[in-house]
Amino acid sequence: MIYNIEFETLPREALEAIQLRRLKNTVERVYAVVPFYRKKFDEAGVKPEDIKTLDDLKRLPFTTKQDLRDNYPFGLFAVPMENVVRIHASSGTTGKPTVVGYTARDIQTWAELMARALSAAGATRGDIIHNAYGYGLFTGGLGVHYGAEKLGASVIPISGGNTKRQIMIMRDFGATILTCTPSYALHLAEVAREMGVDPRSLKLKAGLFGAEPWSEKMRQEIEEALDLVALDIYGLSEIIGPGVSVECIEAKKGLHIFEDHFIAEIIDPETGENLPYGEVGELVITTITKEAFPMIRYRTRDITSLNPEPCICGRTHIRMNRVTGRSDDMLIIRGVNVFPSQIESVLMEIEEVEPHYQLIVDREGSLDTLTVLVEVGEQAFSDEVRKLQELEKKIEKNIKEYLGVSAKVKLVEPKTIARSEGKAQRVIDKRKL
Repeated sequence: MIYNIEFETLPREALEAIQLRRLKNTVERVYAVVPFYRKKFDEAGVKPEDIKTLDDLKRLPFTTKQDLRDNYPFGLFAVPMENVVRIHASSGTTGKPTVVGYTARDIQTWAELMARALSAAGATRGDIIHNAYGYGLFTGGLGVHYGAEKLGASVIPISGGNTKRQIMIMRDFGATILTCTPSYALHLAEVAREMGVDPRSLKLKAGLFGAEPWSEKMRQEIEEALDLVALDIYGLSEIIGPGVSVECIEAKKGLHIFEDHFIAEIIDPETGENLPYGEVGELVITTITKEAFPMIRYRTRDITSLNPEPCICGRTHIRMNRVTGRSDDMLIIRGVNVFPSQIESVLMEIEEVEPHYQLIVDREGSLDTLTVLVEVGEQAFSDEVRKLQELEKKIEKNIKEYLGVSAKVKLVEPKTIARSEGKAQRVIDKRKL
């Protein structure tokens, strides 16, 4: 089902006319009211009136996550704070989050886009949506929630965790659509079987899974385990949250980008040069309807390609292929962004440990795990076992509070972790092996 026939099936010429008009308005506004953008545009030698075609977008400078950190917390907002009705935030490498804001109209736009996404999964007013994305500063939970309400479906705001209770609720409430990370979907199936509940007996017919990279193999496992159609959804808080693009249930081949709200490009992550359709590179997105927090040529660091071919579902918007990785060093653990430098900042607050550590990322069953190996000083290592165990628990608690992700900390004796004359191997990601 297509939620908004008028805009999701626009002929290309009409769609590009809307994009150009909205792009011009956005560029004029950010140049006028956001000092950061005025400075960047001036340095690039480009003025709002220079944007005469969509191709002129390439003349504008990129925006990066570092720019968000440098302007923390509200330096990139394009409206007065009295017009900001919602603030979300995601993790950053320095401990300070990247902050995004929404006006009331932005929230309406977000709800519209998520209603489109849910419709692409076959959801209707008669469905019951089990929303196991996290609620709070993370954009996932509330994004899906407002989209479900916009669609007119019944939404269960279960959030994450307490898996056995989730199984009971899904079974007893008759949930038909599941939204969560793909790894958690598999975990739900495993726990259901442990409880003596056949996960295939649930009424689920489709699921929207995102917030972490996942493969076609995992899609097959999820569909087999839960007897549903598993679809990919993409979004990031800097752009709007979930609902930037989504797979359709008809094709399951690439994610439709809602181009009446976003302009997508693919660039070479090393040179910044634009790449043609079909070539793999870094996804860059420009928002053209956001009021509070517009983004001009935002470098997502996500690696993908664009496919302009028509889709059997009838939507005319371009499709992006599944994200295969990132061009930076960020890890995604159970849907949470984790940088090695964040772990380092936590460890450096503990005087008993040394500045030598290693992150081991693995997958147990269907869930990602993070183990932190960290050296302790000679004196601490000579302490009794009980004190070492207490220190491990303390560090685990600090990581959980600081990053919002659970990690297993293992203290090792001095000089156990290999040294390097070059760049230290901080991360061993066994999921890729």
